[in-house]
Amino acid sequence: MTDPVLSVRNLNIDYIGADKNFSAVKDVSFDIASGEFFGLAGESGCGKSTIAFAISRLHRPPALIRKGSEIIVGGRDVLQLNDKELKSFRWREVAMVFQSAMNSLNPVLTIADQFYDVLKTHTKVTRAEARERAAELLKLVDISPDRLDAYPHQCSGGMRQRIVIAICLSLNPKLLIMDEPTTALDVVVQREILQRIDVLRTRLGFSVLFITHDLGLMVQVSDRIGIMLNGEMVECNDSQTIYNSPQHDYTKKLWASMPKLHGEQIRPEASA
Repeated sequence: MTDPVLSVRNLNIDYIGADKNFSAVKDVSFDIASGEFFGLAGESGCGKSTIAFAISRLHRPPALIRKGSEIIVGGRDVLQLNDKELKSFRWREVAMVFQSAMNSLNPVLTIADQFYDVLKTHTKVTRAEARERAAELLKLVDISPDRLDAYPHQCSGGMRQRIVIAICLSLNPKLLIMDEPTTALDVVVQREILQRIDVLRTRLGFSVLFITHDLGLMVQVSDRIGIMLNGEMVECNDSQTIYNSPQHDYTKKLWASMPKLHGEQIRPEASA
């Protein structure tokens, strides 16, 4: 792989406790290439979201990223950036779509104001220029610019999630992190959002880090997939290999845990 958008090397993250520490991420390394759709799968508590937050330096105590860890974006180690550099880095180089759109959108601001808030922080734009840019971005995610004067509660769940995606793309980031962005949505809306992301990825050239519990959904959209277990990446391969020839026992059990539409239902053996 040449010139990856993201290189994670020997990432170790602990949560510091009063009596003992908890190792949430243990010596994880992986790359994401330019334009690649990379999936990160695993059960709750395995370290997926902890990795996503580390890439944008969003952790707060008691989380601690251990020395020796590296997160390289654009030739720079994100873990070495100062506050001013971090402000420029976020949104411009890496943007993140969180699990709940309503937690990302301000309920007392219109959609136009929320675009303006991001754009004025990072660029020198007038309110009129920000509104024009917002209208273009809403069209990219199949939302009418008429919605710019609406408030978040006046939009459906799927629409709110697409608005968040549009805001994340407003500064043309190199990497879009999506942390279980479709969990609360029905399967039809999930498919529409992921299809739109795939179209935009091809058109705009950004990479995607997609985090979800749904391995079946991930295989359909990802180029490569990493499997997390107890803070470790136990398997990483192209999506078809993960689907047809999984190597790790845990990956095999993940597939076995998914109900089959046809044939005998086989219950996976419990882990020791």
